[in-house]
This record gives sequence, structure tokens and C-alpha cells, in this order.
Amino acid sequence: MKSSGIAKAHQITEFTDIIDVRTPAEFAEDHIPGAINFPVLSNEERVQVGTLYHQSPFEGKKLGAALIAKNIAAHIQEHFIHQPKEWKPLIYCWRGGKRSGSMTHIMRQIGWNAYILDGGYKAYRRNVVKELTDLSPQFQYLVVTGQTGSGKSKVLEALAEQGAQVLDLESIANHKGSVLGNIPNSPQPTQKNFESQLLSVLKNLNQEQVVFIEAESRKIGSLHVPDALLEKMRASPCLKIEASLSARVKFLQKDYAYFLEDPEELKKTIDFLKELHGKETLQYWKELIDQKNWATLVEQLLEKHYDALYRRSQNSNYVNYDQAPNYYTADLSAKGIQMLATEILKGQTSSS
Repeated sequence: MKSSGIAKAHQITEFTDIIDVRTPAEFAEDHIPGAINFPVLSNEERVQVGTLYHQSPFEGKKLGAALIAKNIAAHIQEHFIHQPKEWKPLIYCWRGGKRSGSMTHIMRQIGWNAYILDGGYKAYRRNVVKELTDLSPQFQYLVVTGQTGSGKSKVLEALAEQGAQVLDLESIANHKGSVLGNIPNSPQPTQKNFESQLLSVLKNLNQEQVVFIEAESRKIGSLHVPDALLEKMRASPCLKIEASLSARVKFLQKDYAYFLEDPEELKKTIDFLKELHGKETLQYWKELIDQKNWATLVEQLLEKHYDALYRRSQNSNYVNYDQAPNYYTADLSAKGIQMLATEILKGQTSSS
């Protein structure tokens, strides 16, 4: 590294801590995985300084300097005071300018081996986009397909528990990948943060081993799967989980239990399907909700909505779908899913 205390985006793993000095709002939108937020300006202070700066750059800089100095002093006293001299933090703000420069300068004057991220978050973000495009196609994916309710995400979890490499996009996206896939009171990350987390996972995978991944459409809830990854997925080998209808119905009642506990929210979500199924069908489904006839409701949704969508999407999007080996199950309990994962791994061992 340069003695001037400047680091590049590809060097972020070389530091003891990564400190994001941007506002809490900027940090919430996206940040380097593992970074800690110690803002030198609060959300309100940044607006205040920015407004004054547009009126008078000199007055804005004076106010900004006073606030930044005060906040850095507080962070040092409250959070950093016990750090040893060998501490090596990386500091970044939006562009690697005054905010991160101020904290880095003070830390280096104290004697800590602090570095500033060259180009700040913007440089990191450019690096994320480039690395996702370059890295995503380099893995050998095995795409887990199966109709809605086949327990694909749970199978991925079981495969990981049994030692397989897994890329669980729905877990990173905090969404179950369907119209009813929103998780109550648990919002999805922003697109930028989704991509940051995705890249972090990819960097920890071994390119010499197969990566199991669930078949996805272009969007998972409100988030877009990066094009390079999606293209490689769609060209990759597949396997099919064929679960019985009764097993799927039972599995979904358990997996979506939070919807069954909030019938009114479930009705609102089902309304998103009105353009596809019409008022009479939706009214019937809502009556089933009022009756708490969950098994019939789930079976109806599968047969009349999800299964038809699945047939169209898999055949048109995944070029190796027709050649995929089948794994049949009538048991999607926790034990049944573990057995299914074991069978899948045995199948991969015998075919390799």
C-alpha cells in the first residue's frame, strides 16, 4: 500500500475494521459488508450543511468542519479510545473526500495506521458491478427446479448442512420469490445492498466445486438478479424436485403460516392476482380464507395459478430443464427434506 494511507477497493480485506462515515441513511441504502457506521454528519446535519453550502460555500465549510470535528471527537472518545496503536482501520465516505479524509487525518495524527478508501463508496460500488459481471459466470451451477411448494429453499438449506456449496438468492433477497413471497415486517434490502451481499457470498465459494442454486425469474420480489448470473443459471444443468400435491399443500401451510395468522393481509396480497384470474375466482378464494379452509385455498392457488406459471417459465427459460433428473418425494417434512438432499448428493456423486 501507499505510505500516504490510500487503499483501493480490492484491498478492503486487509484491514482490521472498515468504518463508513456517511450518514445513517446512506449506510442503510448500501455499505461494504462488515462495515461499521460511525457518521461524521447525521442525516439532518448533512442536509443543514448542504443547504448552507449552496448559499455560501465558505459558510457551509465552516459549519461542516465544526460538526465533523465534534462528531469525530465523540467517536474517538466513545468507541475508539481503547484501540491499540497497531489498529488498522479503513475509512470511507461517498467519494473519498472531506468526511473520510477528516477522520483518516485525525486517526493518523494520533498514530493509528488508518487508510482512506480511494474514491470512496462510489469506487467500491463500481467494483461491485464489475466483479459481479466477471465472477458470476465462473462457477459451475446446478439449478434446483420444482413447482411452487416443493421445498426448494429448504432443500438448499439441507444441502448446505450436508456440506454442499449453495447460493441462496432468496435468502439474500429476503423474499420467497413469488407473488406471496413478501415476508411481513421484514423488508427486502435495496438493490445495491443485495448486490453487495451477493458478491460477498460469491467470493467465498470454491470455483472447483458445484454450486447449488434455486431456479429464479429475473426478479425476486422488487430486486433484479444480475444479468450475468441469470444468463449462466439459465444455461446450467438442472435437477427437478417432483413433490406430490398433498405434500406441497401441507408444506406451504407451514411455510406461510404467518399469512394464515393474518387473513386480511392475505386477502390484500391475493388481490394482486385479479388481472390474471378475475373477480369471481378471487372472491371464491377470499371465501376460503374466511372459512379458514387453508388446504383447499392452497391447492386452488397451486393448480390454477402457480403450476401454470411454472410450466411456462421453466420450459422457456432453462435450456437444460427437459434433460434434468427427477427426484420424487411425498414427504416435505424436515426429515423428508434431509433425505431428499442426501439423495440429490448421491446422484451427483454417481454422475460425476
